[in-house]
Amino acid sequence: MQARLLFRQVFLVLGLGLAPWIVRATPADFELVATPADLAAYFPTYLANGYFTTMSSRRGTRATHAFMVALMDYTPGDVSRPALIPGWSGIDYFDGNAWLNRVSLTPAAFRDYRQVLDMHAGTLTTRYRWVNGDRGSDILVSTFVSQADPHLAATRLTLTPRFSGAVRLEFSLRLWPPPAYRFALARLTLAQMQAAVAASGQSLHAVAPATADRAPIWYPGQTVIDASGGSARRRMLWVRGHARHGLAMAEAVAVRFGLPPGTPPPVTRLVRTPHRLVLEMRLEVRKGETYTFDKFVTASRAGWGGGARTDAALVRAARRKGFIVLHDQHVAAWHRLWRPDIVISGDPPMQRAVHADLFYLLENSTADTAWPMAACGFSPNYLGHVFWDNDSWDFPALLLLHPRRAKSLVMFRYRTLGAAKARAKASGFRGAMYPWEADPEYGTDQTPRFAWRNAAREIHVNADVAIAQWQYYLATGDKTWLRHYGWPVIRAVARFWVSRVTYDTAAHRYEILHVVSPDEDYDDVDNDTFTNAVARKALRIAGQAAHVLGLAPDPRWARIAAGLYLPYSRQQNRYLDFGAGVAHDRKTWMGSTLAWLAYPPLDLHMSETVRRNDFDFALHALRTNGDDPNDMLMVMLSVNAATLGDAPAAYHWLQRSVVGFDKPPFDVRSETATNDTGYLLSASGGFVQNFIYGFSGLRVEGTGVEAVYPPVLPPVWRALTLRDIAIRGKRYDITITRDAAGVAQLQRTRLEHVDDR
Repeated sequence: MQARLLFRQVFLVLGLGLAPWIVRATPADFELVATPADLAAYFPTYLANGYFTTMSSRRGTRATHAFMVALMDYTPGDVSRPALIPGWSGIDYFDGNAWLNRVSLTPAAFRDYRQVLDMHAGTLTTRYRWVNGDRGSDILVSTFVSQADPHLAATRLTLTPRFSGAVRLEFSLRLWPPPAYRFALARLTLAQMQAAVAASGQSLHAVAPATADRAPIWYPGQTVIDASGGSARRRMLWVRGHARHGLAMAEAVAVRFGLPPGTPPPVTRLVRTPHRLVLEMRLEVRKGETYTFDKFVTASRAGWGGGARTDAALVRAARRKGFIVLHDQHVAAWHRLWRPDIVISGDPPMQRAVHADLFYLLENSTADTAWPMAACGFSPNYLGHVFWDNDSWDFPALLLLHPRRAKSLVMFRYRTLGAAKARAKASGFRGAMYPWEADPEYGTDQTPRFAWRNAAREIHVNADVAIAQWQYYLATGDKTWLRHYGWPVIRAVARFWVSRVTYDTAAHRYEILHVVSPDEDYDDVDNDTFTNAVARKALRIAGQAAHVLGLAPDPRWARIAAGLYLPYSRQQNRYLDFGAGVAHDRKTWMGSTLAWLAYPPLDLHMSETVRRNDFDFALHALRTNGDDPNDMLMVMLSVNAATLGDAPAAYHWLQRSVVGFDKPPFDVRSETATNDTGYLLSASGGFVQNFIYGFSGLRVEGTGVEAVYPPVLPPVWRALTLRDIAIRGKRYDITITRDAAGVAQLQRTRLEHVDDR
């Protein structure tokens, strides 16, 4: 403890100016590139603005899956699912011999292929020369989902034929059919679900190259189209529908073209099929001339936007502005988002990796709303549900860089407090009992029946929620927010824990019995140490919040927190994973959760010896009992090593959390190195937390942000800068470098510009 206090004092006096050797990230540090070598094992990325999205495709022109924030299918008997909205990215091109989207994608046919995800601009650009027999065409496709206007997206196809003749183009909305199979996951036991999947001819294992593990049950929900239409003369399409048993939605499309002088305008017609709504254009092209076609898209849903008529008006206005203007506005918005950044000097691959994780966090978050972050973002993986990832993994990563986006994540818990209170009452408890898998719109419990144990017993999520609420207050100092929004959640969670603990009169201690550990193969265990530790912190937070607001705390909160049992081995001088009566002998994808006691918002105070012993045991358990470990463990081992001052080990585990987990070519994070459950935002958030809290030694505490451990700097790095972070309304650059003796030093430089994040 003395070392912590001393280091806080050092942190406060260092850093009167920014060192001259600190550099900004270069454009190459924001680019992820697909080449012909990636086409066979292409793992798609997606473009999103926190509100709606589209997946990428190798050609850049195919209609792909698209989703909208918290638009869920509520089919009876099933759990809620993210509803597929009409795919809006499709543009097809007929060169007189074949359609671009319907031929095999081979290196011989798609020459000089290069697809670039520019994360700094939020734009995907695909270029190649399509060679089809005696005809060739140079193709350039640029797509973005606007950060400047949340209802807007656009794609530009630039076409340069190497022949003269008649061609056709199709601009479509893809109307997806209902799922081929539906499983009643709200009713099926694990054995019944497995039998149903097998009977359907499917497998729960991934299919190469990029199908998610458990894809047969993680299929998306359905959007029912109530009305659709278009106008060939106006070059527009529109649909109006609703998620099955869910909210209304709408989309609209407008097309604009740019032709060489003297080219007659294309002949346009409207085509309807059961699963497509198409504007088809026919025109004569000349060899070597360049033609541009812009497709503008607007989208909305109930509670966000004005419906089909408004979308149609918006898309017409977008077309009038033009692609270049809208693209420039979008890029400017992304550049503002990247003003806060994490900059590594001396390690370009790691710099791109951290930018990728920040990019996915930004794509999946919104500012000044009450929408959460789903476990796997804009994908059907984990059914679009909200886990503790929202509060413990994603929120801390955004808090200091993008506090308005972090605020939306904690506001979701306030917005759904009523559902959590109703669940606690139905379960026989007081206060608020947040679901293990929450619906992103209503906050109701949507855990499949086969995971009912998690729903009933993996209750650490409640403490995770309260800790995030308090972290937001500490980082911002916003007492008004705390009184009206954070405090009701914190108080309700504390009341839950009071009703959930058990007092052991013989041992004179409080215990939490019958829980699922974060290492989830351990079910119905007593006194899981991580669960008890976060519950204790949540109870203490309730007392601190009451004091800040001038309210009287419930005296039971402090009494239970002081007496809550944390299993500990005096012989081994370390914490145990759970009560001593539980055998720790199973093959799991964690091995042990002791490394998570170093989780930054928990930051369980302990001696360096105990922390080292915990870390050593976690590594031993990983070697002996680890089974295809989860990436969430890798990133937390890195944080743990950093708190011990072990820079090489911290860097080793940071690298381990990239290799095998970041799927090429766009660094999409998977759940484990061997499975394809992608877009795992908890691992992205944990990876980013390594830089903000691990290597820096920073913690969000009483004065906002305090340095509680000496910083560490991996040998390969020259410097690490947390650029433009927000602390209680002020902004700073925080930099770690080495002094003349090679010792890592922390500097903090006050910035003066206005915080508009």
